Amino acid sequence: MTLELTTFSILVSCIGVLVTIVLGWTAWKRNDYHWKSGVLEVVRFGLVCLAIITLLKPEYVTVERPTTEGTVLFLHDASASMQTEDESDATGYHSRQTQVDPWLDKEKWTSVPSSTTIAMEPFDSSEYSSKGTDIQEALMRAIERYPDLRSIVLASDGDWNLGGNPIEAAKVLRQREIPVHTVSVGSEQRMPDLAIQSFELPTFAVVGKPLRVPFSLSSSLAQDTDATIQLELPGGTKLSQTIRVPAMAIAKGTFEWRPEKVGEESITIQIQHDPRDRIASNDSKRVAISFRNESLKVLMIESFPRWEYRYTRNALERDPGVEVHCYLLHPDIKELGDGRGYLKSFPQDDALFAYDVVFLGDIGIGPDELTESQCQQLRRLVQSQASGLVFMPGMRGRQSSLLNSPLEELFPVDLEAARPRGVGASKPGQFQLTEQGHQSLLTRFESNEQENEQVWRSLPGFYWYASVERARAGSQILATHERDSNRFGRIPLIVTKTFGNGKVLFMGSDGAWRWRKGVEDKYHYRFWGQVVRWMAYQRSMAAGESMRLFHAPDRPNEGDVVTLQANIMGSNGEPLQDGTVTTSVVDPNGKMEIVSLKRDDPQAWGLFRGEFKPKMGGEFKLTTHCKQTGKTLESTLYIQSTEREQIGKPARPDVLRDIANATRGKFTSISDIEDVLKVATIAREPEPVERRLQLWSHPLWGAAILFLLGLFWAGRKWMGFV
Repeated sequence: MTLELTTFSILVSCIGVLVTIVLGWTAWKRNDYHWKSGVLEVVRFGLVCLAIITLLKPEYVTVERPTTEGTVLFLHDASASMQTEDESDATGYHSRQTQVDPWLDKEKWTSVPSSTTIAMEPFDSSEYSSKGTDIQEALMRAIERYPDLRSIVLASDGDWNLGGNPIEAAKVLRQREIPVHTVSVGSEQRMPDLAIQSFELPTFAVVGKPLRVPFSLSSSLAQDTDATIQLELPGGTKLSQTIRVPAMAIAKGTFEWRPEKVGEESITIQIQHDPRDRIASNDSKRVAISFRNESLKVLMIESFPRWEYRYTRNALERDPGVEVHCYLLHPDIKELGDGRGYLKSFPQDDALFAYDVVFLGDIGIGPDELTESQCQQLRRLVQSQASGLVFMPGMRGRQSSLLNSPLEELFPVDLEAARPRGVGASKPGQFQLTEQGHQSLLTRFESNEQENEQVWRSLPGFYWYASVERARAGSQILATHERDSNRFGRIPLIVTKTFGNGKVLFMGSDGAWRWRKGVEDKYHYRFWGQVVRWMAYQRSMAAGESMRLFHAPDRPNEGDVVTLQANIMGSNGEPLQDGTVTTSVVDPNGKMEIVSLKRDDPQAWGLFRGEFKPKMGGEFKLTTHCKQTGKTLESTLYIQSTEREQIGKPARPDVLRDIANATRGKFTSISDIEDVLKVATIAREPEPVERRLQLWSHPLWGAAILFLLGLFWAGRKWMGFV
């Protein structure tokens, strides 16, 4: 029994007892020492003593000696990265998991005293939808599962890629005086490997049109190597090529072919086996793609029928997958341009909705040209309907007037107000590709980068270009003037930009038609054909008669937030202004999620938007339904799996060393694991367990006080006291 005694509490207790005795004796004497009065005063004295003892907080203390010395936990990594094979000894390559497996036999723990409990537990990514390794979660879970945890032996390669920093868990373990002894498994050197780093296949392609597929290989080999790459196409056709991959570097290449059949297919790229390549899992990659027939609609708006307009129109008209309409506002002729494909009036909302790309030539805003309302329609077409807009200025300089219209925000460049009619020269100028231009598919005429650069240098030059001051923020400069510059640098001539859901391209020279010299449409049509399909790409992801569904990003990865956007046409043929639109998303396991698409932007023109986050990779089935129109659109979305666990990555002993230091544990490699086991299981005197029973707050103690109070009250009534 223990009491909370202090000088003050002892003094108060003694005074309380003495006062109670004096008052009790006085009361008994006043009642002529009657026995009933004596009993009552004894009860009063007991009540006061109990109250005083309660204030001193009495506790009944017992000490127990534990019969065991606690639990030592062997926590071993069982994630995919542990399958990496390292050259650990003279016998050759061994996987990291193989090096840990012998120590899962408790008989090898010979130095463990019989009173110590040994627990073994793996940790990996099996509990997560995204495969990875969470060391922090494994350590925190160990604290919860083993209340008598004495120490932890952690065997891992240190490659954590999920959850928080393991040091945070180490700090908690240090506070509880639980050391973590870490064992590093694996080599810090990357294994000899030749891998496919990227395979950039679009989500869909057009039947009968050339499809270019760039890829890149990475090498960790000690010397240069010639790698043979094979592309397996639908129907069993195989393409192959050999490229030189520098040691410890990356090499790029491109395949090109023409799809022949409509349908959903898979394309496989594979590296021919190299004896020096120690990792086979990254030697191939398989990607799904949809092959479709194409039907793109292009609208060309122009004033004078200049050469650039004529040749571009003719080239696109010869393309069987493109339907071209023209709206020609000749300033010197009252009648509109007439002929096959020419429009008599500017298309209204429902008709304008159908165009995938609009070419805007040397025309501005004003009498007998475009109106403010028509510019607003074009802006909405790009912003809400994911269409493309091509600015093609000319010598009249009328596009400068569009800077005071709703189209001003779509311009990817700033024009010089002092020179609206552009700059002419007697000596031809040349386009100079930028770094972004070298990588862009829009400016790719040849698959080889050096050959492509040579083609651009050999193209016939131009004698006029627009007076561009600089490119605006958020735009991409693909090509500049080879010679001319201003205070902001080289004059940007081919510039792209994303606006809303659509794309914008600025072509700063009207001399592209000259590229036909000696080669006809080879480069002129290829350029504009690539521009049209690049701009229409997003609109073509999934399209029905009255609705269109597209998503961003184009090829989402597992865990990305995917934005679904639907263009809905009402029953009257106009964009739906309000309605209930939903998309059911069915993942590869058959689990369904309903995504509500809402019109979140008041300026959106028949555009409904929603988001979801895929938790796995594979083929997702999308079904979009509009309640107001009763229409349904079915489509497929392919989600790339996120491979956090990569075989072949170097081990990270620094992570394990930091955990050991933070918890005052020991760090070593797998070859010296016995040293750690001895330290972790050293016998020590178990700390006694002290158990305290707080009598002053026990229910029986309170019941005793209440009983005496009731007895005292009854005694007073018995003696006739009021």
